[in-house]
Amino acid sequence: MTFSRYAIYFAPPADAEWTRFGASWLGWDMETGETVVHPDLAGLDVPLITATPHKYGLHGTIKPPFHLAERQTVEALERACGELADALAPVWLDGLELARLGRFLALRPMGNTSELGELAAQVVRGLDSFRAPASPEELERRRAAGLNPAQEANLLQWGYPYVMDEFRFHITLTGKLPKPKLPGVQDALNQVLTPMLPKPFVISDLALVGERSDGRFQMIHRYALSH
Repeated sequence: MTFSRYAIYFAPPADAEWTRFGASWLGWDMETGETVVHPDLAGLDVPLITATPHKYGLHGTIKPPFHLAERQTVEALERACGELADALAPVWLDGLELARLGRFLALRPMGNTSELGELAAQVVRGLDSFRAPASPEELERRRAAGLNPAQEANLLQWGYPYVMDEFRFHITLTGKLPKPKLPGVQDALNQVLTPMLPKPFVISDLALVGERSDGRFQMIHRYALSH
């Protein structure tokens, strides 16, 4: 399969209960490359609530999506991912919790996240030679959100504002919701999903994923962190 963009994600363990629920919640299993039936949950319009994150699947972004640079190949990217993973250690965190990020709902790590931030920084730096420069249109689209000086510097150097010191790991579960609807969706997810969430939360591998012609992201390969 040919992909238009690539990214490095944390992909939850395929056999975990919370992973299976999350794939169903989003309606897309990026590991199998198959659509999944949304759950019937408290009368919520789940397809509408998840329309924005649906195509990305259940994931935490480590290196944001990028176009492959000229004279680079997917085979070389795969080798580099394997070599980088061999040099990186798993990251242990206290757990995951459901949280609000503005008007979005997402899973956020609990406890000290400094090792996770360093892991992400090493991946962003280590694979940057595979990233084609961001187009002027993409730069302007990113700037439209309003960037602080550090985010602008990241955008110019790394092609994305929210990396390095601006990185905040999260696993997105919804699009932007109307404020009056946030509590109901959060309560419904808390009841069903929160009891499944891992404590501790361990990142033991990373996934290379690609963007398909239909805009959905699909896993290409998992790489164990084995340092």
